[in-house]
Amino acid sequence: MSDVKTVEYKGSFPNYRGCPQDDMPEFAFIGRSNVGKSSLINMLVRQKEMARTSQTPGKTQLINYFLVNQSWYIVDLPGYGYARISKTKRKEWEKMIQDYLLHRTNLCLAFVLVDGKLPSQQVDVEFINWLGEMSVPFVLVYTKIEKLKPQELEANLQSIRSGLLEHWNALPQEFLSSAVSLQGRNEILQFIEGVLGKLDDTH
Repeated sequence: MSDVKTVEYKGSFPNYRGCPQDDMPEFAFIGRSNVGKSSLINMLVRQKEMARTSQTPGKTQLINYFLVNQSWYIVDLPGYGYARISKTKRKEWEKMIQDYLLHRTNLCLAFVLVDGKLPSQQVDVEFINWLGEMSVPFVLVYTKIEKLKPQELEANLQSIRSGLLEHWNALPQEFLSSAVSLQGRNEILQFIEGVLGKLDDTH
């Protein structure tokens, strides 16, 4: 397993056209506001302050780029959902996110973060369905799983899966993660390594 040896913040951009033009593979991370996205990214790269964590939803307002091992990017996208922002600003965010996901040719896939503490949320289902309709490849990452007893977590996961299976024939790949215990870190990095390996094979 190749680990994260180096990580470097490369900048924040208001739209996909201004993002780095160096043709390296990109893995986007997105989820409902306050889902624990910054904590997960910091866990993956083992740097506590690389992505800003905040108790206030909606702090990520730009497309943030982190170069890993000088060879691929983690892309931190603004959260969707309940951030306390104006309707105008929310529309701007939605367009920024959608344009990136639809038009960024270097995007390999999106990691969609879903709060494992909660049962199925309509806003997650709608976003995941949109990804499917637009043929954007993605996997799911359940966050904050350390906060629940196993049976509580399983009940929430079943609720989320049932909500998705109302619209999908099969579920996407799933990862269970905890920024506290580091659960899921190796599995997610190995998955990314596998995707990068397939890219190398096709070039």
